[in-house]
Amino acid sequence: MTLTQKRLLILLAVMIIAFVSGRLAVRGFLNFLVGGTMFGGNFL
Repeated sequence: MTLTQKRLLILLAVMIIAFVSGRLAVRGFLNFLVGGTMFGGNFL
């Protein structure tokens, strides 16, 4: 595996992790805003 492929793979993994944790953070924040499980917790 070349260095460029490794860089792309690492970048892709970081992007996926950032996307997932960002979604979780937004969901947690909205949950906090609307007072817990007002929408059943499945708001997003």
